[in-house]
Amino acid sequence: MLLLAGCSGGVLDPKGQIAAEESKILLNSVGTMLIIVVPTLLATFAFGWWFRASNKKARYLPDWVFSGRLELVNWGYPLLIILFLSGLIWIGSHRLDPFRPIAATGEELEVQVVSLDWKWLFIYPRQSVASVNELVLPVKAPVHFSLTSATVMNSFFVPQLGGMIAVMPGMMTQLHLKADHIGDLWGLSTQFSGDGFAGMRFNVRVVSQDDFDRWVEDARKGACDLDNAGYAALQRKSQSVRPFFYRSVVPALFAQILKGKFAPSNVMAEPAAAAVPCPEATQ
Repeated sequence: MLLLAGCSGGVLDPKGQIAAEESKILLNSVGTMLIIVVPTLLATFAFGWWFRASNKKARYLPDWVFSGRLELVNWGYPLLIILFLSGLIWIGSHRLDPFRPIAATGEELEVQVVSLDWKWLFIYPRQSVASVNELVLPVKAPVHFSLTSATVMNSFFVPQLGGMIAVMPGMMTQLHLKADHIGDLWGLSTQFSGDGFAGMRFNVRVVSQDDFDRWVEDARKGACDLDNAGYAALQRKSQSVRPFFYRSVVPALFAQILKGKFAPSNVMAEPAAAAVPCPEATQ
C-alpha cells in the first residue's frame, strides 16, 4: 500500500466523484480479502516451522482425517467474507450505475462520443461544436455522455474520472461523470482495435466554467465545419492524431452515425466535399 501511495494519474488518484467511489470500493475489497489472505500466509509459515522434523513437541497424527472445528473455521470465515464483498459490490454497482444521473448543482453538460479508427470524436450538441482527441469539461458540472462506435467495438475510459464503458457500432450507451478538480487528465481506449490502438488516447481538460465558455467561443471562430463531408473525411483511418476542433456540427449527426448512414461503404459514395474538412495533423 505504501508503494501504491506514490502512484498518480490512475484509478488510485481520483479527480472526480465516480472515480473516488470506485477507488473506495477497490480498496475496501482488497482490505476485506486481506483478512483471509494475511492469516493464511502467516499460518503457512507457522505450520511449516512448528511441524518441522526437529521439533519433538509437534504431535504426529498419521491417522487424522476430520475436525469439525477446523472445517468451521476453513469454511465459515471465507463465507462471511464472500457475503460481505457481495453486499459491498451489489450496493456499489447500483449506486454507480453509469446510466444514473449525478446529483449536483448546475446545468448538466451533454457530450456525444464516437470512437473512430483510431481517434475519438466529441460532439457538444448544445454548443454546436466538436473536437477530436480533446475532451474539455467544466469543473463541478455533471456530464452526460452518449457513446457509440463508428467502426469496431471499443472501450472508453478516463481513469481519474472513472466509468470505463464499452461502445459498439449501431448501439448507444450512456455514462455520467463529474470532474471535481481543475487540471489536465488523459483518456484512452482499453480494447484492442487494430494497428493504431496504442495511440488511441485523448486529452481531458477540466477548466472553470468561464474558461469552458471561452473555449467554445474560440472553437466557433475556427475554419472547419463538421458536416457530412467533414465527417466522411474524419472517418478515414489515421493514427496519433493531434487534437483539433470544429466550429459547427450538422444537426442530428450523432443520430445519423447511430443509424449507420456513414458506414464505410456509404462514406465512399458521398459526393466530393464542398468545403475543405479539418486537416488531421499526425505526430
